[in-house]
Amino acid sequence: MAPRSIWNGAVAFGAVNVPIKVFGALEDKAIRFRELHSKDGSEVGHRLVGQAGKEISRDRVVKGYEVSDGEYVVLSDDEIKAADQPARKAIELADFVPADQIDPVFYGKPYHLAPQKDAEDAYALLVKALEKSGRVGIGRVSLRQRELLVSVRPVEGVLRMQVMRFADELVDPSELDVDEPSKAPGKREVDMAGMLVETLAAEFEPDRYEDTYREHVLDVVKAKEKGEEISIPEPEAPGDGDDLMAALEASLKASKG
Repeated sequence: MAPRSIWNGAVAFGAVNVPIKVFGALEDKAIRFRELHSKDGSEVGHRLVGQAGKEISRDRVVKGYEVSDGEYVVLSDDEIKAADQPARKAIELADFVPADQIDPVFYGKPYHLAPQKDAEDAYALLVKALEKSGRVGIGRVSLRQRELLVSVRPVEGVLRMQVMRFADELVDPSELDVDEPSKAPGKREVDMAGMLVETLAAEFEPDRYEDTYREHVLDVVKAKEKGEEISIPEPEAPGDGDDLMAALEASLKASKG
């Protein structure tokens, strides 16, 4: 079944407008469980309960933003909508930055962009221009009543838009409480670690990596459905990580073998 577009608009930069359609680029395959009553297998619902333990009807629930410990400012839905910015009819690109300057941590949810009817030539031109420049377009768009910071770049001849994280959303690594090593790594240890990295070097092939957790869960579900007994493996005992050289030597030997 062909994917359906979730939004029609344009990619705009300068005085140029490229009409596009937006498609989701992800297929959700996460394992999800429903909560059931253990007695009869019926689905379990959730009720809204106040601190006193009494059930509260949905029409008595309001939204509040915590401004200090235990202190809230209550806002109505209309008041929250007052913060909305005007809807953008296009993905408005303001800057084109070198692709290698963007830390992957800034990239979020991806979308595919395809040309609208009769916009194929302009779309192909933008793809080629971005491929030649090695740059990524950065701008803003309104999706589902929210303004988002996004990037647009070419991937295998198609434009990919990705929601971008803002800088103040990221935790600065310098804020981590990381203990200093008891001693600096020795030259032999560094050389051996480098050899191990080179031994395990490979080209990135996404198809090589599968969600083994999902596969194992589905295997358990199928076995339980057939009435088979589920064997629960014992957890492996943690290894002795004190002898770093021994671990490096063993790893090198195993990788070469």
